[in-house]
Amino acid sequence: MPEKFSTFAKNGMVVSSQPLATLAGVRVLMEGGNAIDAAVATAAVLGVVEPGSLGIGGDAFALFYSAKERALKALDASGRSPYAANLDFCRKNGFKGMPQRGIHSVTVPGAVHGWSILLSACGAMPLGKVLQAAIEYSEEGFPVAELTAQSWQESEASLQDDEGAAINYLVNGRAPKAGEIFKNPRMAKTLRRIADEGADVFYKGDIAEKIVRCSDKQGGLFALKDFTDHRSDWVEAVTANYRGYDIYELPPATHGFVTLEMLKIVEGFDVKAMGAQSADALHLMIEAKKLAFADRDRYLADRDYMKVSVKDLFSPERVKTLLTRIRMDRVVDELETLPPSRTPSVSPPRRGRTKEGARGADTEYVAATDSEGNLVSFIQSNFMGFGSGVVEPETGIILQNRGHLFSLDENHPNCVGPHKRCVHTLMPGLIMKDGKPFAALGLKGGHVQPQVQVQIITNLIDFGMTVQEAIAAPRFNHMESVKAGLEPAIPESTVEELKRRGHQIVSGAAESFGGAHAIMIHPESGAFIGGSDPRKGGCALGF
Repeated sequence: MPEKFSTFAKNGMVVSSQPLATLAGVRVLMEGGNAIDAAVATAAVLGVVEPGSLGIGGDAFALFYSAKERALKALDASGRSPYAANLDFCRKNGFKGMPQRGIHSVTVPGAVHGWSILLSACGAMPLGKVLQAAIEYSEEGFPVAELTAQSWQESEASLQDDEGAAINYLVNGRAPKAGEIFKNPRMAKTLRRIADEGADVFYKGDIAEKIVRCSDKQGGLFALKDFTDHRSDWVEAVTANYRGYDIYELPPATHGFVTLEMLKIVEGFDVKAMGAQSADALHLMIEAKKLAFADRDRYLADRDYMKVSVKDLFSPERVKTLLTRIRMDRVVDELETLPPSRTPSVSPPRRGRTKEGARGADTEYVAATDSEGNLVSFIQSNFMGFGSGVVEPETGIILQNRGHLFSLDENHPNCVGPHKRCVHTLMPGLIMKDGKPFAALGLKGGHVQPQVQVQIITNLIDFGMTVQEAIAAPRFNHMESVKAGLEPAIPESTVEELKRRGHQIVSGAAESFGGAHAIMIHPESGAFIGGSDPRKGGCALGF
């Protein structure tokens, strides 16, 4: 993908990390489907051709602008912990923290139910039609892409340790190589069942029964009730205005509000005068990130258990106070959270950062739009590469490991408990301008997602970049304390100045800076303008 030139189209567009998946979505548009149909079709194919990152064993979230209703909708299609999960169980089993892998890191997969809800409420095609490309790639095979092959190889040892993973995702005991044709007949059969019988076969039929049996075999806590009681939720998006643009994110348990809090802090400075990738601009955003993440780590949880309102965290009064914590001449290392007004304080911030999977093989993002003016921002994930590492053998379903992000601190609202959502990193974004859709954007990358969203948004709004330039521009990735990664294209003079201010600069692989995609709508002509991250192997495609 060129680093400068965007993709233009008039009738519809899809952008994702895999050309095969992008093309599947565009074909759905050309056959009469709308943006929702295209997004689901693209995500379904991504789950086949990039199985380490996402699939039907993971969660999904969507922001959708409906042109017909002139309204923005938000869907939380994340799953919950088993009813039997509780802190006492974890303590009795000697957990020092929530397991990173294995059956006790698994939560109920929400993606399939989310697909069904989205298509029923907003789609133009039935689920069976939308899943056809994914079924075909599973049955007939697909050539494995280079980055996918690399991350697959890095997960080879863990896949060998699980019976279901080995028989479904290894070829004679090894990971497939780049260019090799990979078939997944059991996944094809599973997708065909879902296409023919709907989401109920996943949550109320024998697919759920097989997952529960797999859980029982590995000492897990799942029961059929965990699946039959699962639901997706239409929710109210959280929003903040940044220099005349309304930025929308999903509410908790996702950390989308972190982007909004960062932007409101950044808005207090003349970033345009600082210049793109300048020491001042990067320093400001890194320090804003530290403040917003301190709030995330202290307060974020299942929204039914939150003890604060996220709107209070970036209210005008509180932002004024946060601005006083920014020192432009040096880093501020130890940051204590500032309790929002009229809300109680809870436990101290947890230090550290969200862990990532191999080469960031954890998530993929899709944006789609159509000739009617609908715009979809969609994200789906297994969490870490190949999720929990547990694969139900008969169905080929890779079970996500989102439960790893629960806390074992009984005083924290994110403490593990029965039928509860854990903290989530998935956060599709959508931008409106003067009541009209302006852009859909998002990326993979766990803790880097809000950081990169802020960088892309400021690139578009403050620095006037094209959508492709905004995505391709060099990035920072603040990790913890004074440690921050910078991409090599950041000028050396900027690097030296950041070091002088106290930042510890480290390097990182390309994917540690996320893989972003976006579609922008031209404010005058209405043309669709797509951008795809050169750090990935995907593309924007329209017609």
